[in-house]
Amino acid sequence: MRQAQHALPGRGARAPSLLACVAALAALLPAAGPAHAADTGSKRHLNELAPRQRLDFNEGWRFHLGDPDSNSAPYLYDVLPAVQQSADGKVADAMPEEAARVAAAGVAVLKPWILPSGNAFIQDPARRHARPPQDPAIDAPFARAAFDDRAWRAVRLPHDWAIEGPFLTSGPYGGMGRLKTWGPAWYRKTLALTAADRGKSIFLDVDGAMAYASVWVNGRLAGGWPYGYNGFRIDLTPWLKPDTDNQLAIRLDNTPESARWYPGAGLYRNVWLTKTAPLHVGQWGVQVTTPDVAPSAARVHWQVTLDNAGKDAVRAEVSTELFALDDQGHIDGPAVARSNAAPVTIAAGASAVAAGDARVANPRLWGPPPTQKPHRYLAVTTVRQGGQVVDRYRTPFGIRSLRFDAEKGLLVNGERVPLRGVNNHHDLGALGAAFNRRAAERQLELLREMGANALRISHNPPDPQLLELTDSMGILVMDEVFDAWQRKKTPLDFHLIFPDWHEQDLRAMIRRDRNHPSVVMWSVGNEVGEQYTGEDGAAIGRALVRIAHEEDASRPATTAMNYAKADMPLPGTMDVISLNYQGTGIRTLPGQFPAFHAAYPGKLILHTESASALSSRGEYQFPVPGVGSAAVRPGAGGDAATRQVSAYELFAADFGSSADRAFASLDQNPYTAGEFVWTGFDYLGEPTPYYEARSAYSGIIDLAGFKKDRFWLYQSRWRPDLPMAHILPHWTWPERVGQVTPVHVFTSGDEAELFVNGRSQGRQKKAPYAYRLRWDFVTYEPGELLVVAYKDGKEWTRETVRSAGAAAALQAAADRASIAADGRDLSFITVRIVDKDGVTVPRAHGRVRFTVEGPGELVATDNGDPTSFESFQSPQRAAFNGLVLGIVRASAGAGGAIRVRIEADGLRPTLVTLRADTTQAGG
Repeated sequence: MRQAQHALPGRGARAPSLLACVAALAALLPAAGPAHAADTGSKRHLNELAPRQRLDFNEGWRFHLGDPDSNSAPYLYDVLPAVQQSADGKVADAMPEEAARVAAAGVAVLKPWILPSGNAFIQDPARRHARPPQDPAIDAPFARAAFDDRAWRAVRLPHDWAIEGPFLTSGPYGGMGRLKTWGPAWYRKTLALTAADRGKSIFLDVDGAMAYASVWVNGRLAGGWPYGYNGFRIDLTPWLKPDTDNQLAIRLDNTPESARWYPGAGLYRNVWLTKTAPLHVGQWGVQVTTPDVAPSAARVHWQVTLDNAGKDAVRAEVSTELFALDDQGHIDGPAVARSNAAPVTIAAGASAVAAGDARVANPRLWGPPPTQKPHRYLAVTTVRQGGQVVDRYRTPFGIRSLRFDAEKGLLVNGERVPLRGVNNHHDLGALGAAFNRRAAERQLELLREMGANALRISHNPPDPQLLELTDSMGILVMDEVFDAWQRKKTPLDFHLIFPDWHEQDLRAMIRRDRNHPSVVMWSVGNEVGEQYTGEDGAAIGRALVRIAHEEDASRPATTAMNYAKADMPLPGTMDVISLNYQGTGIRTLPGQFPAFHAAYPGKLILHTESASALSSRGEYQFPVPGVGSAAVRPGAGGDAATRQVSAYELFAADFGSSADRAFASLDQNPYTAGEFVWTGFDYLGEPTPYYEARSAYSGIIDLAGFKKDRFWLYQSRWRPDLPMAHILPHWTWPERVGQVTPVHVFTSGDEAELFVNGRSQGRQKKAPYAYRLRWDFVTYEPGELLVVAYKDGKEWTRETVRSAGAAAALQAAADRASIAADGRDLSFITVRIVDKDGVTVPRAHGRVRFTVEGPGELVATDNGDPTSFESFQSPQRAAFNGLVLGIVRASAGAGGAIRVRIEADGLRPTLVTLRADTTQAGG
C-alpha cells in the first residue's frame, strides 16, 4: 500500500498532489509527539508525523463475476420487484410512475445487517438501526480466508468490468449503453496487520461501488451501502484479527433496469484504508465556512466532529492552523491564522463537536476565471489528548462569498457571474465509469476552452477527485444527489431504497463535499415524479431541503423541474428555481421563465438543463430546413438507416431546442442566472432518438473528446472577447457539385462576409436574438471557403476551409508528450486521416491500427461514432469522419520512451513518442 497523496491540482498541464504541500507543512508544524523529536527539519509526508494514516488500497485485488454455484439468493440486500416491462427507449421526460409494491415476508435478506452502516448520517438516534445479534445464516465461501482465489483475475482499482463488453447489439439495452452492467461480482484482498496496528481504529473507505455493496471480513458480514454513487465507510476494527493476515471481500450486485444511462460496474472509484487512534476526527468531520468576507479580512469558522472509539471518556484539545496555497497547490509560507477550540470531553463510544474562528487578513479569494482566480487555503486541524497529538487532519478550502440575487443572478465575491455551464454524466467514454483523474481533467480543459465556467453533476454524487479539479480550475458546481425519489423512472432505480436511505445519502454527500469552494449549490433531485403529486411531493422536497440546510446553511438547495409549474407546490419548497427546458418551452408550451419570476420574485432562476440539441460529429444531411430549431425527424435532421443526426446543429430532442433558441430565451429574460447545457460530452446510454445505438447524441463534444460544430457556437457566445470564426459544413462534396449546400458561420464577431473561391456570397450582420450567420443558398464547387468576421465595423478574424483530396497519410498529435510513470496517467492521441497537403479528409472511415512499444500500453480506442459496437479495448478501429482516438497509459515505475506506431492500409504511417516520467505525480 502506498501513502495517499491528496492531490490539490493547480492550473496548468499537470495536477500536482499535496505531497510537496505537506512536506513544506511538516517543516512548519511541531512534531506529533516525543517519538518524532528527531524529525525536526526533515520533509516527511504528514501521514508519518501523526497517528492517522490514509493508505491507497487499490492494488492487489482479485475479481470474479458471479456467486458461488451461481446462487445469489443468500446474498440479496432486499427482495426486488419483478420487471414486467423494460423502460428502455421511454421518452426522457416521461412521467415517473408509482413504485411497485413487493412482499418480502419470509425471505431472508441482508438489509438488517447493512442498514447500520448509515447510522452516522441519521440525525435522530431513535431512528438508527441496531445490528441483529446474530450474523446472517450464510456460509459465504468467497468471503472466507481459506478460499483459493488464485484463479480469479488480478485487478487494480478503480475497475469497471462492464466497459469491456461485448456490446449487446439487440434487445432493450440502449438506455444503459448496450453494455451488460448487471449481475453479482466479488472482489477479494488480503489485509496484513502488524503489532504497530494494535489499539488503532481501522476503516475501509470506498469512494464508489456499483452497487448494493456488502463488505465481508474474515467470512463475516461487516456492513455495506446500496447506493452505487456515494462514498461510504465501514469500520473494520471489530472484525479484524491482530498481528496476522485478514481477508476482505466485497460483493456487488448491480441490477438491470437500474438507470437511464450507463452506470458502470465494479469498484469503479478509489478505495482507501484509514488507520487512526481511538480518539480521532470523524468521517468527513471538519467543516470550514467563511461567513464574513471582505477585501481587508475574512472570518473563517471551523468545526470538528470528534469520535471516541475508546473504552473510557477522554478530554480533547483541538487547534486549527490555516495556510495559503499557491497556484500549484503547495503551501505558500507560514500559517496565516491559528485558533484553538475550548477543550471538550467525549464519552466512550460517543462523538462531540469542537469549533473555532480565525481571522485571515487580506485574503486571497477563490473565484472563477477569467475575472477572478481560484485561490485556495488549507486548514490543518490537530487533536491532542493528554498533551500528545493523536490526530491531524487536512481540509482544503477556499475563501469566497456567494449571493443569489433574483434580478442579477449569481454573485461571487460581489461580481455577477453568468452560469455558462454544462451537464455531464459520470462515464469517461472509452474508459467507462472507472474514474481517472487525467481523463476528467481533459474533459474540463476542453470545456474551459469553450468558455464554460460551471458544471452540474448529473445526476449523482461525483468522484471526490472531480471536485478537487473544479476547485483548482475555478469551475462552479451544482452538486446533485438523486435522479429519483419515491417514484420510479426505471423499474429498479434508486426509488427502491429512497425510503430507507435518502437521509443517509444526502447527508453523506454534503458532508463529503461541503468544503469545496467550487460547489455553489446542492441539488436534491432531477425531474422527479413528485412534481406530479402535489402537496405529497412538496412534503418530500421540503424534508430534503431541511436536511441540506442542517448539513450546510451556507448554500441553497434546489431540484431540477421539467414539469412543475409556478402555481404548483413543489417549486415553493426550493431555495432556487431550477428549470429543465421549461425556460425555453417544452414542445408546444411557451417558455416559463416569466411565470416563475412573477410567482417567486425573490428567488434566483436558472436553466438546469437547456437545449438538448442532438448531432453526430461531421454528419451533414441535406436538404437543410430554414428553421432555427426543430425536433429530429426522418429526412429532417435524422437518418434512421444510419442512425446519425445532422451536424448542422439545428435539431434537438422532442422536448428540447437548438442552442440558438435556448440562448434567445435567456437573453429575453435577463434576470436568469444562466444555464447548464444538456450535455457537455456525449455519454454512454440514453441515445435519443436512436436507442439501437450505444451512446448519446446530445454532447457538445463527442464520446472520444472530439469537438462537434456546436462547440464553436457556444464558444462564440461564452468567449465574446476571443477573435474566432467557425465554418460548417466541411467543403468536400464531390457528389454535390452544382447543388445548394448551405454554409453557416459561428463567430464572436457581429457580422461576416463569406467567399467561395474568392467570390463574395454577401456580408451579413447578426439580427437580434440570432447567434449564427447563414448563407443557405450557396452552390457547391470544390475549392476554398473563406469567412471574414467583423466586430464594431473592424475586421475581427478570418477562417478558411478547403476541399480535401484523396486520403494519403496519417497525422497524430498527443495532448501531452510527457506523462507520469505511475500506472494511472494517460496521453490522448488524436489521429487524423489527411490528403497529400495535410487537409483532413472529412468523410474518411479507414481502419487505423495502434502498436505500443516501451513502458506503456494502449488502454482504449474510440472514434466518437455513437453507432459503433467495436470493443473499446480493440487496438484497431475505423475512423469516424476522419478521426480516431488512442489512449495510452505509462507503466507504473518504468520510465523512458513510449513509441506509439499508427498505421492504416494504403496510408503513410506515423509515430508518436511519449516520455514516461518517474518523477511526476500522476493522476
